Amino acid sequence: MSEAATKTKSSDPRVAAAIAHWAPRFVSNGVLLADFEEVTAGIDRWEDWCRAWCERAKVHEALGREALVQGHKLSAGEHLVRAAMYYHFAKFVFVHDTKQMREAHTRSVECYKAALPLMRPLGERVAIPFEGRTLYGVLRKPEKMSERSPVLIMAPGLDSTKEELHAYEEPFLARGIAILAIDGPGQGEAEYEIPILGDYERAARAVCDWIEKRPDLAASKIAMWGVSLGGYYAPRATAYEKRIRACIALSGPFEWDKIWSGLDRGRRAAPREDVDDGGCGGEDQMSDIHRDRAPGSPGAREPRRAAGEERFRSGGVADRRGRRAQCEQPPLSLSKPDRRLARRTVRAAEGLAFFGGASHA
Repeated sequence: MSEAATKTKSSDPRVAAAIAHWAPRFVSNGVLLADFEEVTAGIDRWEDWCRAWCERAKVHEALGREALVQGHKLSAGEHLVRAAMYYHFAKFVFVHDTKQMREAHTRSVECYKAALPLMRPLGERVAIPFEGRTLYGVLRKPEKMSERSPVLIMAPGLDSTKEELHAYEEPFLARGIAILAIDGPGQGEAEYEIPILGDYERAARAVCDWIEKRPDLAASKIAMWGVSLGGYYAPRATAYEKRIRACIALSGPFEWDKIWSGLDRGRRAAPREDVDDGGCGGEDQMSDIHRDRAPGSPGAREPRRAAGEERFRSGGVADRRGRRAQCEQPPLSLSKPDRRLARRTVRAAEGLAFFGGASHA
């Protein structure tokens, strides 16, 4: 085993927690294991996380740009996709330094955008009107498509982006299903300007409207997929948006207060305005917040608010970090309104199958 592989602890508990918790997610979504080991082995302080991953991302970006100059388009696309993932994970929950965070995010979007015409099947960057603003997505269609394709809307998680969903897209494309990966309100490219939503069906409605205008997509065959927070959004959107006919939810959040203390330190810090002083409050306050119902759900109440709320500006990344603690989580138990919502989701998707025992990678 390499020296890097043996390093599982750091003097900085935030780095140690990241290494211990994030390896499966990084590797399953395109980070080379050797890179994960080498990069994390050289990080002693959390403040160096973004810079270290950006440096390794630049290596793969350069390989991609060079391959493109040499005419090796497929290889160029693969390198640029990998670079996009590394830039994404560089800024992943790096909320205490929004300048570095946003710069890394911009590089991720740019690399992935450059890779779109080089992919197999190729991708298309799309703009979706949403309540006077714009949501951005990536559309990829199966190769050799002779008719309108069924389409799967893909919703990322709380700190994920449409670019990170790349590996998840392949099985659906191989089976003749187009994918439309989106950055919804408060996610990805929208996280800086559009506040996060509890009632994600508003975003789903805008996406379905957009699909209906595409001559190459079958508006009668729309499904929705979501992971993590998206695993809550997808069933909710399916329950309210009748044009969505099927739903896949992976590791959707439920009973958040019971797992809060088990989350790594970086994830617990992300919803806070100020990492050092706690911003949104401690675990007791977070548990208190999550006892309130998700906004927009049947019988919803106005959520109680956390300490430090006055520092959250309306719109933008600070507002997102403040609101997410209030908006993202479903209730602790299935009340009568929740049972109605669950039944509505099942009816909308025309069936339900549950597969347990997996992990939240």
